Amino acid sequence: MLEIEVKLKVENLKEIQEKLFSIGCQLEKGLYREWNAYYDFPDGRLGKAGQTLRLRLIGKKAFLTFKGQPQKSRSFKIREEYETEIKNLKQFKKILKKLGLKPVFEYRKRRMLLRKGRLKICLDETAVGNFLELEGRQSDIVRLAKQLGYSRKNFIKLDYVQMIKGLRGKNHSSSSSSKSSSSSSTSGSSSNSSDSSSNSSSGSNSSAS
Repeated sequence: MLEIEVKLKVENLKEIQEKLFSIGCQLEKGLYREWNAYYDFPDGRLGKAGQTLRLRLIGKKAFLTFKGQPQKSRSFKIREEYETEIKNLKQFKKILKKLGLKPVFEYRKRRMLLRKGRLKICLDETAVGNFLELEGRQSDIVRLAKQLGYSRKNFIKLDYVQMIKGLRGKNHSSSSSSKSSSSSSTSGSSSNSSDSSSNSSSGSNSSAS
């Protein structure tokens, strides 16, 4: 199966939700929580190949999804996707472990699922903000986005893992810069204090001699 999707940044979830209902979108599943874990081999071969293996928990249900390397597209994220439900999660995790696969990234989100014809519409609340995810035929995605006031320039191809990692990287850099600045300031203070002490000591010895 070929997955074609985009994300759109949402400032006001309630407003977008009302717009979606006003243009005929149907609610398929009310707000629910998801837990997602991504698996890879110790050498990171799946990630290096642009592939993902995701374990998703929704309530008591579990799903395994494999996604292939993204295909070239200027506006859309297009990739092969295969998904199946897992009936015995405990045993399945043991299988993954025996195969040498281990969890390398986890995140949670809240999602509301809607549909309009064959178009899948998700309203997501995540650690990096609120988003509208559209999945289906390119023409349907463009048409619905336009009805909501978006254009192709607003399309986001990044997935949530990339966004969250990017945010964490920025926060780490900001934190490191802040610590470095604080350290330099402290070091400068100590240096001035040390110079002052040295000068004072030198003057005292000169006076004694």
